[in-house]
Amino acid sequence: MTSPSHPRQPLDGRRILVTRAPHQASELADGLRRLGARVLLVPTIEITQPSSYQPLDEALRQLARFDQVAFTSANAVEAFRARADGLRISPVLRRVAAVGRATERALHTAGLRADVLPPVFTAESLAETLAPQAGGKRFLLVIAEDAPATLADGLMAAGAAQVVVVAAYRNRIPHSSIGELASLFRDPGAYPDAVTFTSASTANNLAALLQSAQLNLPEKVVRASIGPVTSRALRDLNLPPHVEARESTIPALVECLSYYFLRA
Repeated sequence: MTSPSHPRQPLDGRRILVTRAPHQASELADGLRRLGARVLLVPTIEITQPSSYQPLDEALRQLARFDQVAFTSANAVEAFRARADGLRISPVLRRVAAVGRATERALHTAGLRADVLPPVFTAESLAETLAPQAGGKRFLLVIAEDAPATLADGLMAAGAAQVVVVAAYRNRIPHSSIGELASLFRDPGAYPDAVTFTSASTANNLAALLQSAQLNLPEKVVRASIGPVTSRALRDLNLPPHVEARESTIPALVECLSYYFLRA
């Protein structure tokens, strides 16, 4: 008796490189696998502690001073919560802003609620959303170390009385990934069909890792971006994306790749 044939999936046989940090890769990897992809997990980013926790610790001890706390990533939320737990502080926040859905979910997991979510999941859009209520208010921004000052600049321009920026974590390049990337990109027969970029850091770090290996990202490999900020970073690297998700979420990124290869 023959087994029933399985319907073809849009990503059947496609080899997709996922560059996210290991602890965040599963949602994207699982979504791609469900559509038939063979997922290659090679992180170009790892999350580590900031150079100093002192600014974050001081802010945690003075949360009552701030009218609003804004988080620009799920990693920022998780690091904020972990540091608060370590200091035995139960955060009580007047009003909370999240840059996007993943950050909103991280807040929920941490026992916090997002009161503000921008229509487009970028720091620029969050700044525009908060600007009408910024006048005379005190803001705490919980971000990655060395992140662009987009949100802080926007709030200051809108008349915020105070904007305090604290680094909750740092993005670091995992140099241990050089060997795996070299094995993928030295042999044209091993090239992935596509590579996913879920942040500007994943784009910049992949370029740095390939440069260390004296390699380039082949043009035939499809570059899939999660959103406008990541796409801008890719363009700055002279690697414009072939596809960009309709919104900055993992499901939308999987969807745009699926659509691309269905049409290929």
